[in-house]
Amino acid sequence: MTAIVFDRVSKQFGDFTALQEVSFTVESGDFFALLGPNGAGKTTLISILGGLTRASTGTTKVMGYDVERDYRAARRSVGIVPQELVFDPFFTVRETLRFQSGYFGIRNNDDWIDEILFHIGLADKADINMRKLSGGMKRRVMVAQALVHRPPVIVLDEPTAGVDVELRQSLWAFVRSLNVAGHTIVLTTHYLEEAEALCNRIAMLKQGNLLALEDKDTLMSRGTARHLLIKTTSPDLPVALQPLLIGKSANGIELRLPDCNRLEEILVELRLAGIGLKDIEITKPDLEEIFVEMMNQ
Repeated sequence: MTAIVFDRVSKQFGDFTALQEVSFTVESGDFFALLGPNGAGKTTLISILGGLTRASTGTTKVMGYDVERDYRAARRSVGIVPQELVFDPFFTVRETLRFQSGYFGIRNNDDWIDEILFHIGLADKADINMRKLSGGMKRRVMVAQALVHRPPVIVLDEPTAGVDVELRQSLWAFVRSLNVAGHTIVLTTHYLEEAEALCNRIAMLKQGNLLALEDKDTLMSRGTARHLLIKTTSPDLPVALQPLLIGKSANGIELRLPDCNRLEEILVELRLAGIGLKDIEITKPDLEEIFVEMMNQ
């Protein structure tokens, strides 16, 4: 089943176009990354999904429910962790989650609340007032609020911004377990190594336009060339290989490898120049390299 549908979604703020006919789907069970620089339209798209903003044109659905016509069912189907820290300073952590449960008509939800608190490291903070928590702890509570009604779709908008490494690891372990259990996860993050490690499909936005929508393996294999790191018996490089040179360091000579078929050509040039080979390593570009390349196109 398709979990999320964006069909030609556009959003205008006066003369400014935040989104321009964005169309893509997220399938049930996906761990999906929505990437882009600041101002790309990611938060606007999420706000439309959650019913906080209305699209100027186009249709958005969650689990088959139109976010405008079937807004009650649509909002029950999604839990969103926003970027901003929003909290009521008069409640404890547990009271906050009980009230959040009540907004969805859920009573006697303490067992699930306790499980969430345990997994995101808030069990010992359950009865502490929200205003006494650090910024990182408040962000944990916001994650808990998004999960409290057990939505099939969970949207995490920069969930680890400003939080420590320990939380980041425990949070991702918990989110992975939710994904394995069948929840659809949508992640926006500036920590691209997180998206690379966690997600199976990736979309990239730039200035309100969809630049890419592919499974991770396909995206990682396109665009940027591989790098070839060699250690040789001579610091010199044959003239024919100079155009491929990226740089030299104590680790060796780094070359661009536009195509794996070029490897044999490089080895032949080294052999003809009488340069011996001590070591060789081929490295693939990471998601950050591909992201920067696509944003600069």
